Formats: sequence, structure tokens, C-alpha cells
Amino acid sequence: MPVYRDEGVVLRTHKLGEADRIVIMLTRAHGKVRAVAKGVRRTGSKFGARLEPFMVADVQFYEGRSLDTITQAESLGSYGATIADDYASYTAASAMVETADKLSDAEGSLQQYLLLVGALRSLARHEHGPGMTLDSYLLRALSMAGWAPSFEDCSRCGAPGPHDSIVVQLGGVVCADCAPTGAPRLDTATIEHLGALLTGAWGVADAADEGTRSRASGVVAAYTQWHLERGLRSLQHVDRRASTADERTARANARSAPTPAADIA
Repeated sequence: MPVYRDEGVVLRTHKLGEADRIVIMLTRAHGKVRAVAKGVRRTGSKFGARLEPFMVADVQFYEGRSLDTITQAESLGSYGATIADDYASYTAASAMVETADKLSDAEGSLQQYLLLVGALRSLARHEHGPGMTLDSYLLRALSMAGWAPSFEDCSRCGAPGPHDSIVVQLGGVVCADCAPTGAPRLDTATIEHLGALLTGAWGVADAADEGTRSRASGVVAAYTQWHLERGLRSLQHVDRRASTADERTARANARSAPTPAADIA
């Protein structure tokens, strides 16, 4: 049918001409869709703000030869503005949508769509630290794509764990017999934190200290870059400093606090 309707999350946009925009969306039922939104860059556009990155919308498309055309858009999740107000959340969301873009194709995946929408919602609500939300999303998205890591049994021979050596090229932790010479070792807390991020055990993940979170993030980044081959350009810009809601609140209060008179003089 030339006209169809679907809900989708905006991954990225490109300018087209003087007033139009090409919108790349991951949709619930049609996979990744490239469509033209005509006139959305004009001041009087009725749905331009609903088609910004990280927004979730119910969209009506008109099917075209190479590009579809967006004729209607109704907001379902206004996450873009809230995420953009916090740099750590913005960089994490950028890495998420780039990952979804690389992992998705025309056939699409309902699981990948729901995972991305849930992760963006969590970021917008500041439910967990942006870095941890990103790491959890990356591990789950890669698992859905067929690259599930193992943080308990040996990823090579299946020997029961726990194991403390990890090789991202082999899929996670490995036993002493399978570990190559010089394989890096991780402490128990970091391995448990990685497992919690993968399974969504947020009570365990939120209790981890900064050192544990940092070591786990390094593993997740290496695992992601290895399996995506070309890697993620946005991952290098991720801000890991604002890891909790309390820290972000403290920074905001510090910025808004009046300058002491002694400092002005």
C-alpha cells in the first residue's frame, strides 16, 4: 500500500534543500525507514519538533521509490529535549542510536526497537547513570544481534564459572585452559557488574563504585567496537563523569549558585 502508519524513534536527520529534512527512523514494524519530512525546518511547521533525534512518534508515511514521505507525526515520547539538556545523557543517547542504526536493517527487529525506546526513556527520566544505561543497552543490543557475551561460564569451552580472565574476541570470560597468554584479568566485582548490566539487575549495578563502573565500561566499549568492526564514532565522546542523578543535581546547583563576593573582588 502506498500509505502506511507505524511508530518509530528518530535515529538521525539530514537537511534537504531549504526547508525539508531527511529523517532516518527505526520503526516498530517496518525496520529502518528513510523518509522526507517536507517543510519541517520552517518556523511554522506543525510537526518539525516531533522529528528530532531521540524522539518517538506515531508517523504516517507515503511510500516512494527511493525515499518515503512523512505526511503526519504525533509525539509518543518527547525524550529529545530532556536528553539534550544533559551532556552525559546526550552523548550516551548518540551512541545508542548509532548502534541501533548499525544493527538494524530494512527487515527490522521489534526487540531492538523496544530496547532502544526503553533505554531512551530511562535516560530522559534519569533512572540510572547515563554511562550505565548505555553500557546495559550495548550489551543487550549486541546479544539480540547474536553476540551475547558470557560473564559466568567460559565463552569458549563452556566450563562452569566463575572465571576472571576476559577476552572480548572470544565472547567474554574464559577459563584458565582457554585463556591466551597475557589475557587481562578482572576482579569479581567488575564481572558481577557486567553480568548485572546484561541482565538488568539494577539493584546490583547501581551499588557498584566508580572504579568498578569504569573498568566495566572499558570492557563494554572494547566488546562493542570488536563486534561492530568499524566501531562507533560517538562512543569516544561519551561523558562518563556524570554517572548518577545526585552528581548531575550537584553540578546543576553549583552552576546556578551565586558567586561569592570574595571571588568577584
